[in-house]
Amino acid sequence: MDLEKRPVAPAQPEGCLVVAIRLPVRIVALVLVLPVRMAWDALVVAGRFLLDTLLRPVGRGLLWLGLWLGRVLFVWPLVGLWRYVVVPVGTALGWLGKVLFVVPAVWLYRAVLTPLGHGLVWLGRTGWAGLEWLGRGFWAGVLWLARGIGAGLAWVYARLMTPCGHAVLRLLRYLVVVPAGWLYARVLAPVGRAAVWCVAALVTGVGLALYWTCRVLFVLPALGLWRWVLVPVGRAVVVCVGALVTGVGLALYWTCRVVFVWPAVGLWRWVLVPVGRVLAVVVHEVGQALGHAWRIAGRISLAFGRFLATLFRWLFVDPARWVYRTVLTPVGHVVRDAVLRPAAEAARAVGRGTRQALATARETVRQARADVRRALFGTPRERETVARRELVDAQTRTLEKRTGREASPPMRG
Repeated sequence: MDLEKRPVAPAQPEGCLVVAIRLPVRIVALVLVLPVRMAWDALVVAGRFLLDTLLRPVGRGLLWLGLWLGRVLFVWPLVGLWRYVVVPVGTALGWLGKVLFVVPAVWLYRAVLTPLGHGLVWLGRTGWAGLEWLGRGFWAGVLWLARGIGAGLAWVYARLMTPCGHAVLRLLRYLVVVPAGWLYARVLAPVGRAAVWCVAALVTGVGLALYWTCRVLFVLPALGLWRWVLVPVGRAVVVCVGALVTGVGLALYWTCRVVFVWPAVGLWRWVLVPVGRVLAVVVHEVGQALGHAWRIAGRISLAFGRFLATLFRWLFVDPARWVYRTVLTPVGHVVRDAVLRPAAEAARAVGRGTRQALATARETVRQARADVRRALFGTPRERETVARRELVDAQTRTLEKRTGREASPPMRG
């Protein structure tokens, strides 16, 4: 919350043109807008009256008519079609399908498929038990044979192949491995090292000779050509081209500025801006005048409408209200008390007597029908009363009394 008051911005002074234009424009706008506003208010009142008295009831009537026509043309035929065609046809088709398919299928399942399935199950169980017995015997024989063969192979491996393998390994070690290791360590390794050193020295010398030859014949001449010839020439070319582009750009810049920019700036500053300001002032004042005239015309139209409403009330409503209160209401009360109430009482008495007569006739017909049924079929048997678990009559236990048969709870200790 800001406790300090902010300074009010001072109103901008208005020019003489604004003051000179404002009053005539507002007078002309009021003269032009007042008939339009009164016509508009009259049209609004007429539209509301038509909407409340004609269009809305007509719309409700059309809506009710459309709903009734839709019900007559679509709902009732569809309901009748469903109730009297689809449902009976569906019931008949269901009964026919039950007779043709369901009943034979149930009989086939009960009389044929179930015994056949039971027989196949028993046969499958018996065959599976036999196959299982045969499989167990065959597997036991295979296991016994495999155990015998495995025992023989283990004896051969332990008693024959293992000693022979050990002897062959010792023979190969002393005849091949030991001489080959001595030959590698004493002969081949020193010869290989010497050959590698000779080849490395030869390659190094040839590489140094090629490096200095290429440097003296190609690299140093190319470097001198780039540093002392190409770089100065390129810099000179760049300076010349930059000076040429700068001169052409300056010439084009001043040409465009003198030919296009200065005339456009003068046109904008000395022609378009003043004309725009004048037009803005005129448009603003015309808009303000139209809004002011529209509001004033609304107040004038409202006052004129109230005057017409008061005149209509004085000429028509108040006399009609006086006639209703002083003439029609007493006459209506007299007619109600002298004519309508006696007629209503007489109508109620006639209706009451008619209802009593109809009730007596219905009771007589009911008694006669009961007598005829009793004469033809005899007295109907009375239903036997079923013993209930609840206690009845004097044995019923309530909050005020006991049955005398309940046992008291055991005492502790």
